[in-house]
Amino acid sequence: MDLVTSVVMDWLAQHLWPMTRISAMIMSMALLSGTLINQRIKLLLSVAITFAVAPALPAINVGVEMFSVAGFVITAQQIIIGVALGTVSILFLQTFVLTGQFIAMQIGLGFASMVDPANGQQVPVIAQFFLMLASLLFLAFDGHLMMFRLIVTSFDTIPVGLTGISHISMRAIADFGTMMFSVALASMLSAMIALLLINLSFGIMTRAAPQLNIFAIGFPVAMVSGLLILWLTIGGFLAHFERHWQTTVHLMCQVMGNAC
Repeated sequence: MDLVTSVVMDWLAQHLWPMTRISAMIMSMALLSGTLINQRIKLLLSVAITFAVAPALPAINVGVEMFSVAGFVITAQQIIIGVALGTVSILFLQTFVLTGQFIAMQIGLGFASMVDPANGQQVPVIAQFFLMLASLLFLAFDGHLMMFRLIVTSFDTIPVGLTGISHISMRAIADFGTMMFSVALASMLSAMIALLLINLSFGIMTRAAPQLNIFAIGFPVAMVSGLLILWLTIGGFLAHFERHWQTTVHLMCQVMGNAC
């Protein structure tokens, strides 16, 4: 059977460009972008999702040859769209890692670190605990399924073509990265105030009794008090997570041009 070249190129355009957008999101999204997941598994997942949703996607008629300069520009646009959505989810989880790092530094557990599987860097153990807790809640809230649904519906709101994400959405992602610090501060504010009062009491104790070795006494007391404060304040983690998750979902919908 002879296949016309135009038919083959149309079939490739209908599958290759959507797979580029979907695989770019999978390679950069939370949980799936970690080094613990093999690259072949990510590629097979991208291919499976593409072939599953390809019949439901709108027809791609850009009037541009795939293997041309304009075709490579369209491919780059698909990569940017997928990476933008994945970056938002990464910034969302890194907010809680930042919270754990600040708390660990205050209670003296900054030296107890382990390798973060997401980025391969050494982070405090408390930050790893916050990351695992946030990751489990991310799965419990069906965050990964929502991202797959958004990337599929984005082919209706942002069709495959020479135009991609607007500069307003790019600026919103940059502003979301700066908001990460304010959300981390709000999450750890109660624990930080309690630890500040403990350190202040040690300062008063040092002035009242200079003979006491504040380093030998203060370090274990601050560590035990910090773990106790962490246990008492961990109940508010879900409220901070849910509030920040709603903001993240709103930003994802804004970036993808979807009305959630």
